[in-house]
Amino acid sequence: MPGFLTRLFGSANERTLRRLWPVVEEVNGLEESFRALPDEAFPEKTAGFRQRLAGVEAEDAAAALEEILPEAFAAVREASRRTIGLRHFDVQLLGGIVLHEGKIAEMKTGEGKTLVATLPLYLNALVGKGAHLVTVNDYLARRDVQWMGPIYQFLGLTVASIIHDASFQFDLAYIPKDYRFLHLRPIERRDAYRADITYGTNNEFGFDYLRDNMKFSLDEYVQRELHYAIVDEVDNILIDEARTPLIISGPAEESTDKYFLVDRIIPKLRNDVDYAIDEKHRSATLTEEGVSKCERLLGVANLYDPSQIDTLHHVTQALKAHTLFKRDVDYVVKDGEVIIVDEFTGRLMPGRRWSDGLHQAVEAKERVRIERENQTLATITIQNYFRMYAKLGGMTGTADTEAVEFKNIYKLDVVVMPPNKPMRRTDLPDVVYKSEREKFAAVVEEIKECHEKGQPVLVGTTSVEKSERVSKLLKKDGVKHNVLNAINHEAEANIIAQAGRFQQVTIATNMAGRGTDILLGGNPEFLARAEMENEWMRRAGSLQQSGKPHERYEDALRGLRERYDEEVQRAGDEYRKELADLEERRGEALRELTEVHRQILELSPYRALRARFEEVSSVELIPAVRDHDPVPPRYLRVKGELETALLGAGGGAAVASERAGLEELKARYGAVLDAWEQVGHRTDDTARELDERRAEYERGLSTFELALLVKGGAAGNGDLAELCARYRGAEDAYVEAERLHEEKRGPYEEALRAAEQRYEESRRQYVERVEEIREQLQKAPQEYEARHKEILEKYREVCAAEHEKVVAAGGLHILGTERHEARRIDNQLRGRGGRQGDPGSSRFYLSLEDDLLRIFGADRMQGLMQRLGMEEGVPI
Repeated sequence: MPGFLTRLFGSANERTLRRLWPVVEEVNGLEESFRALPDEAFPEKTAGFRQRLAGVEAEDAAAALEEILPEAFAAVREASRRTIGLRHFDVQLLGGIVLHEGKIAEMKTGEGKTLVATLPLYLNALVGKGAHLVTVNDYLARRDVQWMGPIYQFLGLTVASIIHDASFQFDLAYIPKDYRFLHLRPIERRDAYRADITYGTNNEFGFDYLRDNMKFSLDEYVQRELHYAIVDEVDNILIDEARTPLIISGPAEESTDKYFLVDRIIPKLRNDVDYAIDEKHRSATLTEEGVSKCERLLGVANLYDPSQIDTLHHVTQALKAHTLFKRDVDYVVKDGEVIIVDEFTGRLMPGRRWSDGLHQAVEAKERVRIERENQTLATITIQNYFRMYAKLGGMTGTADTEAVEFKNIYKLDVVVMPPNKPMRRTDLPDVVYKSEREKFAAVVEEIKECHEKGQPVLVGTTSVEKSERVSKLLKKDGVKHNVLNAINHEAEANIIAQAGRFQQVTIATNMAGRGTDILLGGNPEFLARAEMENEWMRRAGSLQQSGKPHERYEDALRGLRERYDEEVQRAGDEYRKELADLEERRGEALRELTEVHRQILELSPYRALRARFEEVSSVELIPAVRDHDPVPPRYLRVKGELETALLGAGGGAAVASERAGLEELKARYGAVLDAWEQVGHRTDDTARELDERRAEYERGLSTFELALLVKGGAAGNGDLAELCARYRGAEDAYVEAERLHEEKRGPYEEALRAAEQRYEESRRQYVERVEEIREQLQKAPQEYEARHKEILEKYREVCAAEHEKVVAAGGLHILGTERHEARRIDNQLRGRGGRQGDPGSSRFYLSLEDDLLRIFGADRMQGLMQRLGMEEGVPI
């Protein structure tokens, strides 16, 4: 029945579009009259619109905007044609109406979302309460204002850009020394929010809101009321980033020692015995055996006692850090600092930290300096921030798959826009291989085939590590290519803009370079700008040091990076195999030590006394301290008996250092126990101190008991003597393996540090010289403009010729190396090809070893493939 009704009345999307087409026709009907107006009439039109809206009551404002919409849109369309040479298509007008109504417009890549936004932004800014465009990175927040700014200025509106640590107002007369900020005049953040239209990133808008809410006076606020916003790449910001809270924090006072202490015990735990990993839900949990082992290793009677909840939290986070978070996939270690890698874009996110002690646990694992845990001073989620806007719209190429989520959480409808030209991209079926190695071999073969016939290829990967893997395979086969890995957003745009050139191969993480169109045959604007800059560099003649005097800026930076990568690779080839063997050797010795330690304590003559002490500690002392009651007498009696037994056992000089250590811990613990008994000293702070001293003391008892048995010749049966000999052997093996590992690791890390320092210094010097040349460039704007036009014309001809060759070769081929759990992310990658009716194709390569397939049980299928004797290199 629903299918019949849809066929009869059309889908909700079709009905919405049918309702809006007459408005588009009305705008088209005004085009000729607006084309006849002189330039000076447009600011007057804006003033007239504002006057019409000025006397309208708040509840009637929406109807008043609807009334002037056709004229306002016609004004923007004509202003755009006169200033930047772009005329809005009818489907772009349609998208503008949808955005004005507070809905999400799904428009395919290349349909001109940046231009569409100018229509509703202008209309809603007329009310005088501001209109915001929210984008995904600083580069787009700046570029879009420079690109669309002339339209707004022509119409008599002010437009501002907010990026990290800076704010600008668009001013055509302003020429700075850095061409990247051409026409952007620096202003105060408060003034940027007072502009009619403000472009910025979601993080900057959110953090400005948080900072405002920490101020004591409304007069100090930089933001005004949240009236209207359009969110660009709305799926990325309102879904992918929605779960990430924006946090302003300050350092907490907690000590970082516990992270190192807990980190040392995690390598002693065994997978599937002491803990279980659930990759699907990204969790790691201790088994009962693992809990017991942690309690023994930490000298804690009961990890799940309320007083030990902090210790249990540290153990859980350290376990996640070791088992679920991988170096060079989830994070990188750079300059002695753990930097998170964005799971969606593959970009580095310096300054961002995992919460709840996870970041500190990873720092402890990597043996870098542990930053103190922060305490939250102000926080808001992206989701809650954007729900505060009176009206919200959004644009993206992929929203329909998440339409239910947008409706339920944000009350936003998704309207799918028809393309300006029919889609011609061919989406080929996925190919699945048994192993990752076979998959990447097939990927490289397909890239080579496309490269030979001149078809450009964009390879999408899920992580920086996978990008580098494909790059190494292509280098081995001599295929020239560009790798786009979190260099910076501007370099991303330059590289991605040229991904459609003849024979071009570009490797990028799935989301990198969003917001920049891939034009078949190349983007003449980007090429002309790069050529202009390089020409000035050659004229300055000061860039010999980078290697080649006529190198392009991006190529020179990439060359420096490649030399650094080669140095790192050489150091890895020299040391990594030996380090891995030593690490395995050390791990084996550690496992043997842990196992023998357990067996020794099982046979210890002090076992019954120790068990009684642990029971009394757990059942009587810990609850008493928690309730601020006196120390139970039975605890003191059993404690004294265990001390007498251990300290009176002799052992001589062999255990002298362990005995001295226990005596010191006993004295410190005794002093805290005595203080606890005094009236008025039982507070939460002293309870915490007592608990810490108790844990230290219990670890000291365990260490001394082991020393007595292994070194001191304590009485025991023959099995115990044999175990003690095994323990000494394992301990010697561990110490030797640790020594050799440290001996090798030092030179390896020194080689890495030296390579990184050379790279950073070379890059810094090169960039500084480029900045000087850019300054010279801006001092001669007339010469620059004339030469730029000449070069642009040349590249338009070059790109037009290449466009024909690329179209003949089949257009841009999108090649995905892995499926993402969100279908939308895969659609975003596919959407990079086949823009504006261009030909193109896409295919995804998968293997049974991919994370997504493995989590859903592909290992069972893999076993079946092996039993069936499936040949290598054959897709399933």
